[in-house]
Amino acid sequence: MPTLDLPLAELYQYQGTNPRPLDFDEYWARGLAEMQAVDPAVELVPASFQSHIAECFDLFYTGVGGSRIHAKYLRPRVRSGRKPAIVQFHGYSLNSGNWYDKLAWVAEGFSVAALDCRGQGGLSQDLGGVTGNTHRGQIIRGLDAPTPDQLLFRQIFLDTAQLVRIISGFAEVDPDRIGAMGASQGGGLALACAALAPQIKRVAPVYPFLSDYQRVWEMDLAANAYEDVRNYFRLFDPTHAREEQVFTRLGYIDVQHLAPRIQGQVLMAATLMDNICPPSTQFAAYNKIRSQKSIMVYPDYAHEPELPGFKDATFEFLRKL
Repeated sequence: MPTLDLPLAELYQYQGTNPRPLDFDEYWARGLAEMQAVDPAVELVPASFQSHIAECFDLFYTGVGGSRIHAKYLRPRVRSGRKPAIVQFHGYSLNSGNWYDKLAWVAEGFSVAALDCRGQGGLSQDLGGVTGNTHRGQIIRGLDAPTPDQLLFRQIFLDTAQLVRIISGFAEVDPDRIGAMGASQGGGLALACAALAPQIKRVAPVYPFLSDYQRVWEMDLAANAYEDVRNYFRLFDPTHAREEQVFTRLGYIDVQHLAPRIQGQVLMAATLMDNICPPSTQFAAYNKIRSQKSIMVYPDYAHEPELPGFKDATFEFLRKL
């Protein structure tokens, strides 16, 4: 079997490299309390795109720190009672995508909420407020702030949980039948969302990003989506005098450390030739999930948009909601 990482048998045993901060649980308890104290001021604006099966809306709400967050929201035109819903998350620097590709879920009876991550390619607002690099670089945004509470991905993780909280209150959504899905950054956010919104019943991540930062750097793969880490050291710590401190702070936003909090069932896809989200970083998160889980492994695939059979498997997995 070709490999660029550990052998598969070792991947199933790998427990991650990046340190977990000692106050990790307190950190996220504080974040969730901050999120719950925010008045989301939800606004649903009919979208220009409509369908005979779906009502389509631009959903706006206020996230932590005051930024207005946007998501595409679709619900069946013909409704009776509360039905399941899906939250979707996109890849790094991209956006929530087209309305069209969400219609299959609506046809199956689901409502769909697709987040635009703040500061990336969609309509969400990023009020910022930190010094340092803001060009791409979202992994390291807030890394040198006075407290780790200013890490940008903390706010994005909380945006995902806030979105679940909001749609759970919609009359058409059954709060006990919500699933999460996404690939790359979207896969990492699906895991983070399920950890911070434990009512999520089913999660379908694909080669999750935002996991085991130190492992990526040690493999000399801090490029592409993870180039933020290498750039940070080159610009702000060229002798790595603060290496342990840097990776420990990144540990607050490392999804492998959030994974044990997931209560829903997980179906994950892992790609063993992935040099963007290396296999060991994917398994670092998967191996820490304590709830019911399964994984589809693609030995010859890299960070590719089409993994044969997985979209069908995801549809079958989530439709059981």
